[in-house]
Amino acid sequence: MQYQLPAEGIFKKNQFGDSVWYEVACTCSDHDHNHTVCVEANETGEISTVIYTQTTSRFWSASRWQQVWQLFTQGYIKQEVSIIMSQQQTLNYAKILESAVHDIEQFKKNKQ
Repeated sequence: MQYQLPAEGIFKKNQFGDSVWYEVACTCSDHDHNHTVCVEANETGEISTVIYTQTTSRFWSASRWQQVWQLFTQGYIKQEVSIIMSQQQTLNYAKILESAVHDIEQFKKNKQ
């Protein structure tokens, strides 16, 4: 298998100089399971990756009162996040991250 361009399941949302934003689709086709990935250079120049996800509660295993009780007694409610990627999408994901880091390094060099 080889990296694809355009990449299956990976959508470039935007680029703001020293940051690149992607949306990674879940193969289940539920948009609530998609992840937003940001590869960016922070103030110190380090490149980092931030993954934003929408969490859902385990509503089928606990009533609202049980969740309120858990929040009251433990201080948090357990939530879950998942994404299912095909083999091709996984390869594309890895290559996109590598490419984004390279692009940001080039942007930083050109900016200096």
